[in-house]
Amino acid sequence: EILQLLADGLTNRQIAERLFLAEGTVKNYVSNILAKIGARDRTQAALRAREMGLV
Repeated sequence: EILQLLADGLTNRQIAERLFLAEGTVKNYVSNILAKIGARDRTQAALRAREMGLV
């Protein structure tokens, strides 16, 4: 769900508010997602997620 919201262009704060999480928690999740799919930034993560059919 976080990956989808990231791909939709939401900030960590917006994702946190939408999912009722702490912003720091979202930051950790995003960092883990970037590492797992081998992306260096949010834009590349969104592109790779779409290419992989994850979003």
